[in-house]
Amino acid sequence: MEALVLHGVGDLRLEQIPIPQLADGDVRVRIGFCGVCGSDIPRIFVKGTYRFPTVCGHEFAGIVDACGPRVDNFAPGDPVVVFPLLWCGKCSACEQGKYVQCHDYDYLGSRSDGAFAEYIVAPKENLIAVPAGVTLEEAAMTEPAAVALHAVRRANTTLVGKSVAIFGAGPIGLMTAQWASIMGAATVFLFDIVAEKLELAKQLGFDKVFNTTTETPVDVVNAHTDGKGAHLCIEAAGVPATYRDALGSVGRGGSVVLLGNPDADVNLPAALISQLMRREVSIFGTWNSDYSAAGNDDDWRTVLQAMASGMLTLTPLITHKVPLANSTDILHKMRDKSEFYAKVLIHPSVVSRQ
Repeated sequence: MEALVLHGVGDLRLEQIPIPQLADGDVRVRIGFCGVCGSDIPRIFVKGTYRFPTVCGHEFAGIVDACGPRVDNFAPGDPVVVFPLLWCGKCSACEQGKYVQCHDYDYLGSRSDGAFAEYIVAPKENLIAVPAGVTLEEAAMTEPAAVALHAVRRANTTLVGKSVAIFGAGPIGLMTAQWASIMGAATVFLFDIVAEKLELAKQLGFDKVFNTTTETPVDVVNAHTDGKGAHLCIEAAGVPATYRDALGSVGRGGSVVLLGNPDADVNLPAALISQLMRREVSIFGTWNSDYSAAGNDDDWRTVLQAMASGMLTLTPLITHKVPLANSTDILHKMRDKSEFYAKVLIHPSVVSRQ
């Protein structure tokens, strides 16, 4: 099969590799689309993966190609999404169903081969059927949309009538903004330094969008909240300035969720720390999303239901759909920021007939 293989940091090669084989309980999926996560760029060009060679890509949807023994809940032709974290099933976190806290997990696209390829194999427990009316392009964004939902839920507070400030208007930030609105926030602020991202936010219906190259987030939030600050601030860019802006914009008794992967050390002024203490601010870390192997309500199923109902609008985020044969070019452009992009989807060069 065709695959984009990472042989070392920055060493990407389009190659023919064996189609993955099925074991008991496994399902082989023909990839429809795989999104490029913001974490994929440093993974490919800076940090590397856990081993080489590796096929990256963990945000994907596709069509069931074949099922191994003991698989009776899926059949060839079924459209599916795949939760990419492979939990151990033995640790205390797994016993509680908290798979994202697994002590010894594997991960498709970073620790094991992922979906920048034609096919992938995963345990049946990691698959969810895509509802009718949801395209594979939309379904490929289930993973980041679930991460965004999980971040909003981490604050563990009702948003009805409240103000939410989001720092970073990339795909995750825009998905987070949609969830905040869906969950009843009265005001949603979006901050970024890229004009095209802010324009996309406006196209999605958000009017309080601000370019932080010309406006100071703390001042903006205070001006719109009578100096009280936002009830919830979500850092979704992972840069030192947005960490400080998020922490500085939260109001008394408010919450801050740290969502963006930090790209550098963050130094906090003593005065800001003192403010956080005096305001009794709650700070939450978040990673990945909640998933239920038993089929119970979780972040993933909520996302798929919201897509199917039209409540969650993700298609406008797609700026590129690129075949594997041309994918190295767009990945380099994303690294160099030489072209505007929001969500980039990679797909096999030969489109499946299914």
